Amino acid sequence: MRATLVIPTLNEAASIGHVLRLFRTAATEANASIFRDAPVDWEVLVVDGASEDGTAAIAEREGARVIIERRPGYGRAYKTGFAAARGDVVATADGDATYPVETIPGLVKKLLDEGIDFLTGNRMAYLDRRAMTTEHRIGNRLLNSFVAVAYHRYLREIPRRTFEDSQSGFWVFRREVLSRVHLTQDGMAFSEELKIEALLRNLKFVEVPIRYGERWGPPKLSSWRDGIGNLVFLARKRLDVAREARVGVPVAFAKQTDAGLSR
Repeated sequence: MRATLVIPTLNEAASIGHVLRLFRTAATEANASIFRDAPVDWEVLVVDGASEDGTAAIAEREGARVIIERRPGYGRAYKTGFAAARGDVVATADGDATYPVETIPGLVKKLLDEGIDFLTGNRMAYLDRRAMTTEHRIGNRLLNSFVAVAYHRYLREIPRRTFEDSQSGFWVFRREVLSRVHLTQDGMAFSEELKIEALLRNLKFVEVPIRYGERWGPPKLSSWRDGIGNLVFLARKRLDVAREARVGVPVAFAKQTDAGLSR
């Protein structure tokens, strides 16, 4: 089986080498143990936002395939990466060393063994207080609460019928998911859009606790600006979902990519 790890980066020279080495070590160990009978062929794909600190060169030296994406946006980087990914399973993480990339092979095993379609990490489970500002934690709670109320009818199969972490960017999913979900966002709202779409399309969805550490380097997230933008998107998305009953389900990401519409 082939799998792809997609990592968006922007000026992550201090951390990207560490992240890639940590993942490679874990993947090698997993292929010698839990995947011994059928080793996973891992592709590591770094989508770099034209970093000015040598991030792309470091990633290439560590064996990653690098795509330069000059169009701005967290979601834009992921859409570019997903369109280029060759794996049957896709995993994601950030390049700032906050996500536990060493756990990805084990989560792939869980995905395959339990017939899961989409798995997302819950950063709130073991959150290092230094890893997230107070404003960021409050914003996450408000967004999670809005999702619980506005999308409650679609959350029935999730424990507690809500997300613990609607904003997490740590995912493992089957490639076929991209043929079901409709993805429109180029910014930070992409994270919540992908998870909501997975639920709307009746995919088997699981949220697992993960450890989330302090990032290497200065933060790029604007808690208030991005938080308000995400809230506006969630409200607009809920109206779009209601309209689907009349106009039909929109075109899925994979079909948009095939038609050249997502580029």
